[in-house]
Amino acid sequence: MNKNRLVGPVGPVQPSLTNCPGTQHGTRKRTFHSSWYKDYSWLEYSVIKDSSYCFACSFSNWKKHHVNAMYAWSQYKRANEGNTTMLNSINTNRKKVVEENRYYIKTIADVLLLTATQNIAQRGHRESGDSRNKGNFLAILDEIAKHDQLIEKKLRGCADAKYTSHQIQNEILQGLAEMVQIEIIKEVKECEVFSVIADETKDLQKKEQMSLVVRYYYNGVIHESFLCFQAAESLNAAGLSAMIISCLEKHGLDYRNNLVGQGYDGASVMSGKHSGVSARIQSNARFAFYVHCNAHCLNLVLVDATKAVPEVVDFFALLQQLHNFVSGSYVHLRRLDVQKELYPVEQPRELQALSDTRWACRYTACRTMRDRLPAVLRLLQDIALERNGKRTVEARGLLLQIDIQFLGLLVKFCKVLGDAKCLSDMLQSSTLDLARAVDLVGALIDTFQDYRNEKYFDELWKEVEELAEKSKISVKIDRRNPRLSSKFLDSLVMSTIGQRKCDDEGFPRPLFNQVLDCLIVELKRRFLKKNCEIMQGVQSLNPKSATFLNEEPLIAFGHIFESDLDDLKHEVHQIKRLLDQRIKSDLGTPSTLLDFILFLEP
Repeated sequence: MNKNRLVGPVGPVQPSLTNCPGTQHGTRKRTFHSSWYKDYSWLEYSVIKDSSYCFACSFSNWKKHHVNAMYAWSQYKRANEGNTTMLNSINTNRKKVVEENRYYIKTIADVLLLTATQNIAQRGHRESGDSRNKGNFLAILDEIAKHDQLIEKKLRGCADAKYTSHQIQNEILQGLAEMVQIEIIKEVKECEVFSVIADETKDLQKKEQMSLVVRYYYNGVIHESFLCFQAAESLNAAGLSAMIISCLEKHGLDYRNNLVGQGYDGASVMSGKHSGVSARIQSNARFAFYVHCNAHCLNLVLVDATKAVPEVVDFFALLQQLHNFVSGSYVHLRRLDVQKELYPVEQPRELQALSDTRWACRYTACRTMRDRLPAVLRLLQDIALERNGKRTVEARGLLLQIDIQFLGLLVKFCKVLGDAKCLSDMLQSSTLDLARAVDLVGALIDTFQDYRNEKYFDELWKEVEELAEKSKISVKIDRRNPRLSSKFLDSLVMSTIGQRKCDDEGFPRPLFNQVLDCLIVELKRRFLKKNCEIMQGVQSLNPKSATFLNEEPLIAFGHIFESDLDDLKHEVHQIKRLLDQRIKSDLGTPSTLLDFILFLEP
């Protein structure tokens, strides 16, 4: 190709010139004209050479190569234009397919998100085409397909591109879960301090799993956000604490400085003071105080106290057996008839089953048994005379166990559980006054201590005697001489050893005191002084509390978290002045703890 020729990127170079130099050809002087471009698209002109060329063959001598070159150039041009059109068409189609696929996958994700948030199963027992019930996920997709042609086309299309298998479902759900986790962690990091709540349970395959929840304050709201499930391979304190710490570190949470609370159940592996999970984590995070649910603490007080006394264990077991016996269909009808006969103006009352998780609710079971004991005894006596095999034998056995000791414990626990129920109801209230709850715990301890005196026992014994008289049960106990050990046969025994002393009527009085002592000890152990100080400190920040902004509980609260107490005193003083100014300006004052926090934030 001629080096002096200028070649355009797509076609010939066609400069628009008004005057071109003339060239002598024989007797005539010829000049190039720009108007020729209109008739010959392949024509180009070189200003430097003052010569015209064929773009296809690049020679000014057109006779040699022009025909073949023009044909090749036209073919190339036609092919190039066709390829451009084809590429545009391919790109357009590809873009359309991508958008359709994205829309389809988003619809699948929306359906999975719906089933997850509504806590309903996604898969059915049989998901084949002839199944009448394919499960919630496929059923919702089929319903959407009735109103969406694109979804219908995808579902009826290639079997390998439906993206409805359980593997795809799990992958999409995992992706959604990671997106939620990212948002939760972002919020926790912005608010800095947080608490953790953890518990372990078994899944459907009987494998232990531990769930972890983070509790934090964000944008004026208290959040409790589920963070993760973890397979609990080791259920000891070391293994569980390592799992919690590993999860927090995995998400980049600074638990050493920002973890300010731990919430677990009352099991020793979690709550142990020296080697439990709470103690192990607090050894690395000094502000991560373990705070157990107070209502659950009270429940555990009753559980531990009653399990420590064998006679009380037998009492509640007998109470449950009585409930089971009278709940049978035949006995139940007979019991209704007996109650209508003995209590004609009152509605029949059902005996309550005992709950293993809510011991304070056993108050209702004890009270109903006390109020309907004559009817229960009458029912057992009638069935014991029927000679109806197993049922008769069981009724006679139950009758023999309802004695003065059973009555004494029944009256005792009606009183004790009744006192505990008031506190239990308050601890479960949504408008719980934490300071008042602490006072009630102390009051309950004082009440139980007062119950140990002779005056209270005498009053209680009168109730036992009245119940025994109504039920026609003797208050006397058959005193049998205790059998001595063979090593004391040649000795003179001046006093009993290891045997309970009885009162004048034959009831083992120390049994009452033993139950009370166990309750008092457990109350003091479960409701620790530091936890009570935290509760009182939080309550002193509640505008509706009688202790609002009282310096004593706030200083104790600040001391626990190693706050600068001098600064805290100054801040409390300034806050009181700000609140006074708002009152004078008729701007109102905060009404809740969260309102008070929002007031403080600016």
